[in-house]
Amino acid sequence: MARDRLAQQIQFVVEIDKLKRVLRETILMDSSRQENAAEHSWHLAIMALLLSEHVRENNIELFRVLQMLLIHDLVEIDAGDTYCYDEVEVSKQASREKEAA
Repeated sequence: MARDRLAQQIQFVVEIDKLKRVLRETILMDSSRQENAAEHSWHLAIMALLLSEHVRENNIELFRVLQMLLIHDLVEIDAGDTYCYDEVEVSKQASREKEAA
């Protein structure tokens, strides 16, 4: 049973590594290249940690926030990233992401 779980976890780790291949339209702050989706998720999670002290509500579950930030783009492995100004692709985004999930 434990080996099955470990095998599934390793398979998941291999799958999520593919997020590094999903390029976003966002350019890095130094303008050197496009950001990939894994970098985006990591940066967003670090910002949540760093800026959490400024949240006015004390009942925010930071661990839950981090979980959501780190998984929110995983569907892009199969669905791809959707540029927010591409009206045609935005109209198809929900169905692509639902199928990917």
